[in-house]
Amino acid sequence: MSDEDALIIIDKIFKAVFLINNTNTLEEILEKYAFDIKLPRKVYDSKTQEETYTDFDNAKFFITKDNMELVDSTKGFMLEKKNFKSLDEIIKTWEGINTITTNRCYNSTYVSKSDTIYDSSYVYNSSNCSNSKNIVFCDGCGKSEYLLASQRSGSCTFSIRVDDSSNCSNCYSVICSNKISNSLFIQDCFNLDECIFCSHIANKKYCICNMQFEKSEYFAIKKIIIEWIINS
Repeated sequence: MSDEDALIIIDKIFKAVFLINNTNTLEEILEKYAFDIKLPRKVYDSKTQEETYTDFDNAKFFITKDNMELVDSTKGFMLEKKNFKSLDEIIKTWEGINTITTNRCYNSTYVSKSDTIYDSSYVYNSSNCSNSKNIVFCDGCGKSEYLLASQRSGSCTFSIRVDDSSNCSNCYSVICSNKISNSLFIQDCFNLDECIFCSHIANKKYCICNMQFEKSEYFAIKKIIIEWIINS
């Protein structure tokens, strides 16, 4: 999966959430929307020096999943027995074989710059995601599609910055909520549609700051808020 593929996915998400085309670069998207997401970091295979990605923060030596499987299927990883003369010699030998496997993607296709991805496709710079498709800059998400800069969420579609939530669609900035659609800046809510800046409420529509508005009033304000999000 290429950088261009990731931008195509982001553009589709922007159209669903903000009703506009995305004009940001990937670097700008990362800085503005995914700044606090734990994403895989770039490292290098200790033997081949090829670029790869890992979830591990403190490891020093790495091997790509493909290279690990190649060694395992050819010469293997076992060493001939030798008599150690010191603890330092044991530790040095351990360091020589203790390479962290990177780019761990299982039963997945079109995945790039990611680690620990399961049963997914079209995944870009994400980690610990499963059963998902078309996701960019995400961590800990599952059963989702067209998701950007989100974490620890499931069963979500066409949304940006959804955290610890489920069953969200066409949303931006949703935290600890369930069954939210077409909404912006929602926290600890249930079953909302077309709501903005709401917390701790349920079963509402056309609310802003936990206040009920008429449909026409609501959409006039929503347009202003979207412009503020995009331009800030």
